[in-house]
Amino acid sequence: MNQPNSHQAVVHVVDDEAPFRRSLLFLLETAGWQAIGHESAEAFLAAPPAFPDAGACLVLDIRMPRISGLELQRRLNAAGSPFPIVFMTGHGDVELAVQAMKAGAVDFLQKPFKDQLFLDTVERTVALSQTRHEAETRRQQARESLARLSPREAEVARWLALGLSNKEIARELAISDNTVHIHRQHVMEKTGIASAAELARLILRADPAGLD
Repeated sequence: MNQPNSHQAVVHVVDDEAPFRRSLLFLLETAGWQAIGHESAEAFLAAPPAFPDAGACLVLDIRMPRISGLELQRRLNAAGSPFPIVFMTGHGDVELAVQAMKAGAVDFLQKPFKDQLFLDTVERTVALSQTRHEAETRRQQARESLARLSPREAEVARWLALGLSNKEIARELAISDNTVHIHRQHVMEKTGIASAAELARLILRADPAGLD
């Protein structure tokens, strides 16, 4: 089964059981995915991979010596890792599954699982990672655009986005209409947008609470 971005997206498999890890890598590669195996959580943390634009996912055994799957998940969450996680276990531990899902895991597979179920889960998880990555990229671009504004321009931008006229903004900030007009021009030039509505969308993209 060939996936649309399988030649670019990457699936990382972290499992200390070498034969099982190799079998998953073979299955993934046969299906057209780039797959990389890691023998332990320590090995993954020692050289954390970059997150590709095409998406990725981390398939993680929950029970491993020294650093467990849950502990690796906790460390990755703390570091702001973009990798969505699919957990695997051979013990069917419901309590561990609940912990993993509460901490943001996408799915929890109980060994042994069917090949197609595994591949479908990987495909769905990678697609989710692409959506998240694209949203985060747009958010960063919006933040970078707004960061070009001076503090006063940022104030004017917020009032503009809330629909106030130049005269109303001048009254709010105790400055002249002409000064507001100049700041408004700078805001539009620096952000590259042409209307208050676009400005509102840009601010909300950077921060959903940006106009509260």
